[in-house]
Amino acid sequence: MTVSSIQNLVINLSGDDRKTCREAANHQINNQLIIKDLGLTDYLTTLTAMQKFTQNRTGQTSDELWFTQHTSVYTIGLNRKDTRLPDNNISVIQSDRGGKITYHGEGQVIIYLLIDLKRSNLAIRQLVKLMESSIIELLTTHNIIGNVKKDAPGVFVKVDGVVKKIASLGLRIKNQCCYHGLSLNVNMDLKPFNAIDPCGYAGLMMTQTSDLGAQESPQKMGESLLKLLEKKLQ
Repeated sequence: MTVSSIQNLVINLSGDDRKTCREAANHQINNQLIIKDLGLTDYLTTLTAMQKFTQNRTGQTSDELWFTQHTSVYTIGLNRKDTRLPDNNISVIQSDRGGKITYHGEGQVIIYLLIDLKRSNLAIRQLVKLMESSIIELLTTHNIIGNVKKDAPGVFVKVDGVVKKIASLGLRIKNQCCYHGLSLNVNMDLKPFNAIDPCGYAGLMMTQTSDLGAQESPQKMGESLLKLLEKKLQ
């Protein structure tokens, strides 16, 4: 039944039945998932937009997925203790997501999840697993075996016996709604990672899909990952 047909049905009912049908229509409207392709963006501008969206959203606001790539930037999460700062000319921005320091640059897929967790009946750990499993499923289609590590959110791969990180996660919860999301290294300059301890882990090495035989562009990889996330979130 479509939203319009539910709403038309409400007109012909009264009392509790009308209330029940109206709630059903609202539920269907609210559960729409809007996907936005933002292209290449500045991190701070996008962060401000996420914060504003989350602050202003109501119970009627649809959830959204934002697909982007960022210009070169380091971001530091809320866990800032013992953070090794980079010694270069790349900007460092303090963020309000979870986690420590990471790097973003063109060629890295970023997907931000702006989700009403209460309405979606999702616990934060469930959402993290959903994100990780979507990335692993995508990697599998390119014959890349991804794995997760206990107490270390993200996705890892083994390259010549060495465990390297290929995707990172970071979220912020406010009023039972989340924002921020995930990053997947596709075809980027990885050298800036060498100037930091990625995600707070000294010696952690990073890798990307293009170095593991996958030829898909960041745009195509992002679009495929969006489809997997959308399917799991519906």
